[in-house]
Amino acid sequence: MSFRLSYRADPGNPWFSWQYVRDNSDTVLDALREHATLTLRAVLIAALIAVPLAVLAYWFRPLTGPILALTGVLYTVPSLALFAFVAPYLGIGVATVLSVVVLYALLVIVRNTVAGLNQVPAEVREAAEGMGYGRWGRLVRIELPLALPGILTGLRLATVSTVALVTVGVVIGRGGLGQIIFAGFQNNLYKAQIMTGTLLCVLLALVLDLLLVGAGRLLTPWLRGRTG
Repeated sequence: MSFRLSYRADPGNPWFSWQYVRDNSDTVLDALREHATLTLRAVLIAALIAVPLAVLAYWFRPLTGPILALTGVLYTVPSLALFAFVAPYLGIGVATVLSVVVLYALLVIVRNTVAGLNQVPAEVREAAEGMGYGRWGRLVRIELPLALPGILTGLRLATVSTVALVTVGVVIGRGGLGQIIFAGFQNNLYKAQIMTGTLLCVLLALVLDLLLVGAGRLLTPWLRGRTG
C-alpha cells in the first residue's frame, strides 16, 4: 500500500496541525488500519509459535537454554538486516514484514510463558497427577490456566514492541503509520505529519495494551478476588 499525501503548506511548521489531519483523514485512517492489522496478525502468529516452544522448554528442561538462546539471538539481529535476509525469499510485501516482526516477538512471549509455567506450585501439579491427569490434561486444564498471567504479560510486551517495530516496514513500503512518519521526513521535515504518525502509534499501543489487560481480568477472575 502506498500513501500519497496532500496538505496545505504551514509556514510555521508546527508539531501538530488539525488542518493536516482533516485534509488527510482517509490516508491516515488507512495507515492506522494497516498498522493495527499487521500488529495483531504478527502477535497472533508469534503466540502460536512461542507458546508451544515454551511448553517444550517446560517439559524438557535441557531445551530451555537453547530455545531462549535462539530467540534471544534473533532478537538482537538488526531489523534492517532481517528485512534484507528475508525479502529475497518472500518478496516485498506483507509476508516479509510479518516474518520479521514475529521473530522479534518470540523472545518475550517464550520467556514469560516459561516463567508462568514454572510458577505453577509443585503441590498443584502433584494433586493433578493424583486425580489422574496425564501430561496433556494437566497442561491444558491446570498449568496453562495458572500460567495465564505470565503469558499475558508476554503478549502485552510483544504487542507494544510490535506496534513500534511495524513502522520499520516502511523500508519495503508496508510500514503502516511508519509510511506517514517517513513521508514527513521526506517533506522537508514536516513536523505535523511526523507527530501525527507518532501519536497514533502510541495511542494504538495503549489501546491494545488496555484490551489485553481487560482480557486478562476476564480470564483470571481468581486474581481479581486476590487483589480486592
